[in-house]
Amino acid sequence: MITLRNVQPTDLDQLLIIEDEGFSKEEAATKEAFEERIQLIADTFIVAEKEGEMLGYINGPVINQLYITDNLFKEISENPESGGYQSVLGLAVSKQARNQGIAKILVEKMEQLVKENEREGMTLTCKQELVSFYERLGFINHGMSDSKHGGVSWYNLVKLKEDIN
Repeated sequence: MITLRNVQPTDLDQLLIIEDEGFSKEEAATKEAFEERIQLIADTFIVAEKEGEMLGYINGPVINQLYITDNLFKEISENPESGGYQSVLGLAVSKQARNQGIAKILVEKMEQLVKENEREGMTLTCKQELVSFYERLGFINHGMSDSKHGGVSWYNLVKLKEDIN
């Protein structure tokens, strides 16, 4: 049985391993970025685990604009109680737990938080090979992002609150 919970400081080492499995060195969040996210946005930093083993995570701050900007990868603020857009800065699943629906479960948990906290919707950026995955989850491709994070081309994907079940 997969359980979902908010991140804890003791998760840091395992988070870094999964992050490195899912992203290139240039794209991956740093230890310092994770420490900041754990401290400031634990309410929107969800970990999936099974029998005490971390399988994956999703995280991101609530932002005021529709699209993610590169500065968010370096500096974030605490989430407001309501409103704004739920961003996803990171979604990763450990190599041994892939293709089991865990990423979908994590996205659905974040959607639940969007509804509970009266957010405007969810926003994320992804590489071209993941666009169809997010479209299957109901996200709309808004085209190329201005983001140059990690020296990669990213696409803006958005799911507004009225499209969240």
